[in-house]
Amino acid sequence: MKTSIKEIRSDYERLVGQEIFVQGWIKTNRFQKQFGFINLNDGSALANLQIVYDATLPNFEEVAKFGAGCSLTVKGTLVLTPQAKQPFEIKATEIILEGDSPSTYPLQPKRHTREFLREIAHLRPRTNLFNAVFRVRSLLAHAIHEFFRKKDFIYLHSPIITGSDAEGAGDMFQVTVLDMEKPPKKDGKVDYSKDFFGKHANLTVSGQLQAEAFAHAFKKVYTFGPTFRAEKSNTTRHASEFWMVEPEVAFADLRDIMDLIEEMIKFLIRQVFEGAKEELEFFDNFVSPGKIEQLRKLLDSKIHVCEYEDAVKIIQKADHDFEHKISFGDDLATEHEKYLTDVHFKGPVFVINWPKEIKAFYMRLNDDNKTVAAVDLLVPGSGELVGGSQREERLELLERRMAEMGVPAEEMQWYLDLRRFGGTVHSGFGLGFERMVMYVTGVENIRDVIPFPRTYRNCDY
Repeated sequence: MKTSIKEIRSDYERLVGQEIFVQGWIKTNRFQKQFGFINLNDGSALANLQIVYDATLPNFEEVAKFGAGCSLTVKGTLVLTPQAKQPFEIKATEIILEGDSPSTYPLQPKRHTREFLREIAHLRPRTNLFNAVFRVRSLLAHAIHEFFRKKDFIYLHSPIITGSDAEGAGDMFQVTVLDMEKPPKKDGKVDYSKDFFGKHANLTVSGQLQAEAFAHAFKKVYTFGPTFRAEKSNTTRHASEFWMVEPEVAFADLRDIMDLIEEMIKFLIRQVFEGAKEELEFFDNFVSPGKIEQLRKLLDSKIHVCEYEDAVKIIQKADHDFEHKISFGDDLATEHEKYLTDVHFKGPVFVINWPKEIKAFYMRLNDDNKTVAAVDLLVPGSGELVGGSQREERLELLERRMAEMGVPAEEMQWYLDLRRFGGTVHSGFGLGFERMVMYVTGVENIRDVIPFPRTYRNCDY
C-alpha cells in the first residue's frame, strides 16, 4: 500500500512485515559493495526514512549512483531495527527513479548558510530548517482559524485593494493601470479619475477598518490575510508583504482585548507543542537553545502589564549601556524591548497607554489627554508581537484626531458612520503572523519564515 513517512512513524508496529510503497526525495545515499542506505524524505515529517537496498535489486548499480535530490518510488518491507538509531527501516525490493538530480544540485549533504539558502528559495524547503519552519507556519495558520471558530468569531475577507490608509501614515503600494510614462494630468497632477477605479487606490496595510464595520454587525470578527508596506527598511523584522491576524470586538475595552490576546497566544503555543513536537525539539537543539523552556514558561504564567510611562522609567534607570536614549514620547527601540522582556520582566509584557503622538488616529484618547488606550505585547527574542487598542468610539474626538493627523475626513465618512449609527465601545489588535512564527521557532530573520519574501529591493519568484 502507498503510505507516508508520517503514517509509518505513527503506526510502524502494525506495519511490520507488510509490503508498502513510499515516494520522496533522497537526502543521502551511502553504498558499499553489496548494499546501500538511502535517507528518504517525503515532506510529511521532519524525520527521514532509511531505505536499505542490496545487490539482489536488478538495478543495484544504477541505484547506487542516485544522488541527493533524486525523487524515488520505493517498494519494500518494513522491518524493525531496535539495535540501530532508528526503530525501523524499509528493506527495498524495488526502487524506481522518478526524477534525476545531477551533481550540480545545490543542496548537497553539508551545512548551508541561511544567506545562501535565501538565494535558492525554491529549494530551501527541502532542508531540515525550512522544512520545520514551514510545517510550523502551516500548523499555526490552521490553529488561528480554529481558535476564532471555537470562540464564534466571523471570518472576514477584507479587501486587498483599498482607497483607505488604515494607519494614516502612508507607505502604501499604489495600484494603477495608468501609463506611468504618459499619465493623464489635471492641474499639473496625475488625474486618477481616469484610472481603473476612478480614484487613487493602494494595496492594504491593514484590514482593521473594514473589520470594525463588520464588528458593528456581528460583534466578533477577524481577518487573516496579506498586508503590504512600502517602507524602505531592510531589517530582520520587516517585510513588504506579510500576513496579519486582526480581530475586532464590539462592546470590548482594552482589558477585554488584552485577555483575548493572551488566550490566543497561549492557544497557539499549545497547538505547536501538540502538533509539532519533533520540530520544536529541532529548534531547541539547533536554532534557539532554551526555546521550549521559554514557551512553557509563558504558558504557565500570567503576562506582565506595564504602563508605557513606567516602562520608560525602567529603561532610564537601568544599569545598561543602551545605544538609544529614551524619554516620554519616544517609541521603544528593539534594544529597549529586549531589556524589558529578557532582563527586567524575564518574560512577555503588555505595555499599555502610549503617547498619542506616536500612535494611530483611531486609538481612544485617555482622560489625561496625552495617551491613548493602546497595548503592545512584547515577547523575549522577538520584541513586539501584537499591537492593539481600544478604538475611539466618540465621533467628535475621532474627527478632531483625524484633523490633527491630516487624515482626510471626506474619504472616511463611511468609517465615521460607524460612530454615528449605533457606535459602541470596541477594541481590536493585529498579530503579525510572521512575528508569531519567528517567536515560536526562534528564527531571527523574517525572510526565513516567509516562503518567498518580498523586501526592499527584492521581489524574486
